[in-house]
Amino acid sequence: MSLPGPFSDTALVEPRLRTEVPGPRSRALHEQRLRVVPRGVGSVLPVYIEHADGPWVTDVDGNRFLDLGSGIGVTTIGHTNRAAVNAATAQLDRVTHTLFTVTPYEGYVRLAEQLAARTPGDHEKRTMFANSGAEAVENAVKIARRHTGRRAVAALDHAFHGRTTLALAMNHKAVPYGAGFGPFAPDVHRVPNSYPYRDGLSGADAAARTIAYLEQRIGADDLAAVISEPIQGEGGFVVSAPGYLPALQEWCTQHGVVFIADEIQTGLGRTGTWFASEHFDLVPDLVLTAKGIAAGLPLAGVTGRAEIMDAPDPGGLGGTFGGNPVSIAAALAVFEELGDGDYFEDAVRIGAHLGTRLRELSARHPVVGDVRGIGAMQAFELSSPGTTQPLPGAASAIAEFAAQRGILLLTAGSDGNVIRFLPTLTTTDAQLDVAIDVIDAALRTLG
Repeated sequence: MSLPGPFSDTALVEPRLRTEVPGPRSRALHEQRLRVVPRGVGSVLPVYIEHADGPWVTDVDGNRFLDLGSGIGVTTIGHTNRAAVNAATAQLDRVTHTLFTVTPYEGYVRLAEQLAARTPGDHEKRTMFANSGAEAVENAVKIARRHTGRRAVAALDHAFHGRTTLALAMNHKAVPYGAGFGPFAPDVHRVPNSYPYRDGLSGADAAARTIAYLEQRIGADDLAAVISEPIQGEGGFVVSAPGYLPALQEWCTQHGVVFIADEIQTGLGRTGTWFASEHFDLVPDLVLTAKGIAAGLPLAGVTGRAEIMDAPDPGGLGGTFGGNPVSIAAALAVFEELGDGDYFEDAVRIGAHLGTRLRELSARHPVVGDVRGIGAMQAFELSSPGTTQPLPGAASAIAEFAAQRGILLLTAGSDGNVIRFLPTLTTTDAQLDVAIDVIDAALRTLG
């Protein structure tokens, strides 16, 4: 693990607010932004960040926030992690870009070797790199279709896979992601998932329901791939019932369907293991990575069985910036940082502490209907007391209350009624306690 930066001293516990939120400089920048950036590129909280380190981000007005979203799971090992920054900086002095599909470079190969070693399963693997999670999704579908010779793809209810045209067809939530952007890509189907809090089904029963949809509405002979997040991210950190995902994967294997694990948010130490699939005894055919892979620089990967990945012809995969040398250098540093295991221990610690504190909130506040998650990927769902009926507006109100006190929270869920936690793995228990106390106060305001 790298040494902490100048602002990530573990003794630093409290946020620091010097102005109202947003402050005057942020408000001025926001006025400029409205004149030059389309409204579709929205911001939940218009505070403009000047610098960041560890679990802290500081805005242009000098307000220091405890960031419990870490760029929606990107800066897993801390903002401006020294090892990743130093590796990227050194690479900038050597080569900033050369298209790998024209004149390749060593870093790409080394990182592919790392992913072959770290993703589940001991089969022979190949990896290609792209720029973003949505690109990884698109390429995985291309590869699965080429390998199987089939066209249809199935995604699960409450899934989120990105904002490209194909990914929009795979997402559960239409507003705001898909509204007005149709027509969408054909041959994409959405099927029921396992959502224990709402459906009450066992893993076996939920899997039987999903498989019935796959067989009756699509047909195995026409299905190229099933894509699943091991823990659904934007859908509200939904953790499937035990046995659900292995049963779904087994059905895919029996019918020659490529099983894709979208580990873009769950992978690379977030849940206390290299990949969340490990918690479910999954060995996916394809594994998708992005977000935390390069500590904040744009990079994504598709890693999978050699015979599947080799299906496209030369030139069928690639892209100008896919696997950029600077991003690759940062990613290699991330793998080295994670390799000593300390960050995995921190993910387990954070999960245990957050889970305990959130269950305490649930006992005091009947609107907290469910607490769930694995490792440093925790959430609570807000419902009308005594029911599973979503409580509208409550999550946004809590996030706004917390922001005014220096705590950055993310909302989630298909009904917008979930608060999700994606803290950096450098976040201490004392820092988490400050955030939980603020959330406790926010919940009291809901009655």
